[in-house]
Amino acid sequence: MPLALASGRLTRTLTTHRSTMSLWKCLTSLSLSWLLFSFQAAYALMPPTKTTILVWGDSLSAAYGIPVEQGWVNLLQAKLGTEFQVVNASISGETTSGGLERLPAALAAIKPHYVLLELGANDGLQGKPITVIQDNLKQMIEKAIAAPAQVILIGIHLPPNYGLSYTEKFDQVYKDLAEQHQLSFIPFLLEGVATDFNLMQADGLHPTAEAQAKILEHLWPSLEYVLLKPVKP
Repeated sequence: MPLALASGRLTRTLTTHRSTMSLWKCLTSLSLSWLLFSFQAAYALMPPTKTTILVWGDSLSAAYGIPVEQGWVNLLQAKLGTEFQVVNASISGETTSGGLERLPAALAAIKPHYVLLELGANDGLQGKPITVIQDNLKQMIEKAIAAPAQVILIGIHLPPNYGLSYTEKFDQVYKDLAEQHQLSFIPFLLEGVATDFNLMQADGLHPTAEAQAKILEHLWPSLEYVLLKPVKP
């Protein structure tokens, strides 16, 4: 969920959004269980040269409110081509606690080479303790690395009405974890999007279909460097 938005607009929509997300998360969790089962069955048929990328996020990566094929994750798959398999296991409304609980099964089923970790926005919007957010993200990073997979950490920013102290500590969590684990790090998923209301849906929380290409454009230099860098002989 975003992020650097007008605080009044966010406050008016957040309560309704949480109720919607709870139902949506329940439905998408069932869908994800079927996805993991199907992917595990199909994994043996995947060409051994295919590089697998697991996108582990919330509604910002799950194409909430728009056709799935128009989301930035699908656009990433199209850009990378057939040598890559991008698996989007993002769930709208997901928190770091939920992501941590689900991750081991996903890693076992999908066996990704890379994990794009984009979680924490919902925790921040709910005002959860910074230490809890940090610990959950840390455990997910460590589990992914042990899988083994290379982690790309994608951060977000909170709106100013959460207080300067909280938002600064929240931002620092991602910076510290990226440094501690020597991760590729993209500080803000919605850079250039969250502050442009023309690129946000009516709820003021989610990017439009038109914004998805801009999101990928922002992410691409960092992703390209990691995913397409020459392999040392």
